[in-house]
Amino acid sequence: MTDEDKGQLVVEDYNPDTYVRSSRALPRAQIRATGDLCRSAMGSSGGACSARRNPQEKDMDVNEEQQARGGVVTSYKDAPTRTVSAGGVDFAYRELGPKAGVPVIFLVHLAGVLDNWDPRVVDGIAAKHRVIAFDNRGVGASTGKTPDTIQAMAKDAVTFIRALGFDQVDLHGFSMGGMIAQVIAQDEPELVRKLILTGTGPAGGKGMKEVVWVAQVDTLRGLLSRQDPKQFLFFTRTANGKREGKALLARLQERTVDRDTPICVSSYFAQLKACRRWGKEEPHDLSLIRQPVLLANGDNDRMLPTPNTLDMARRLPNNELVIYPDAGHGGIFQFHEQFVEKALEFLAK
Repeated sequence: MTDEDKGQLVVEDYNPDTYVRSSRALPRAQIRATGDLCRSAMGSSGGACSARRNPQEKDMDVNEEQQARGGVVTSYKDAPTRTVSAGGVDFAYRELGPKAGVPVIFLVHLAGVLDNWDPRVVDGIAAKHRVIAFDNRGVGASTGKTPDTIQAMAKDAVTFIRALGFDQVDLHGFSMGGMIAQVIAQDEPELVRKLILTGTGPAGGKGMKEVVWVAQVDTLRGLLSRQDPKQFLFFTRTANGKREGKALLARLQERTVDRDTPICVSSYFAQLKACRRWGKEEPHDLSLIRQPVLLANGDNDRMLPTPNTLDMARRLPNNELVIYPDAGHGGIFQFHEQFVEKALEFLAK
């Protein structure tokens, strides 16, 4: 069985001009926007950040009891929410998987909180690696004021990682998280062993500065059609894309207790500003990222247009590229089994 038969295209030698043929993307003229959004972006807070609940004020669940006995948490939906204080911020985070080895730090998308990670992706990677996901400053259950630059978010992420005592980590950055991961890899090269960059793009990438426009338009589409905006932002409008979008949304509701606080309006707009600034920056020198990189995206990402992923593959000196057919921004969630298999293979090399 070939990789394409399994639902993925592994691109080793490509020409951006022949990309539409090789991965069946829509014409580039139809791929014109950038960004990412969770349905709760505008929240129910009426424009103000909600009061943060104390993650410690909850009953001990089965996995916490297991961990207290020296066991390992294996399910993201049951992973306890913890906090660590550093740089004047209380960072909320969840961790699971084996304690040994290099941890994989998950860097979330625009407007994302702890509950926005696909549990199939988290659990799949945590089967072999320690996985840690956290809320950015001022988002979800983390305290502080949300930064409006990707560079400031990267500094916060490094502060969080150092606070947990790690000298080396692997990074998985999805969408905005992939932007943050690129900055960390350049600013703190000794800290990063490997990078997984999914549904993301480089600074100054084509169409990426249109984040505000596409986010607001698709939020409106969601409201008018009474659907979660992720159906439009993360997935294609084919029958397959619609079905997989509904499947992801159902998985995101599997955690029923100790759920995170949705992002508030002010934090959402600060992140939008940061993403727009990233899209307007001069291109960074990606040849400075010497670590091994796994790039993955759908063949029709209208949020961070897929040609940006190909551009990164051309500019990063040591990378592997996977493009998923009939998939959009959330291709790794649509093809979660194939993605996890590839990510584990990449991390094990």
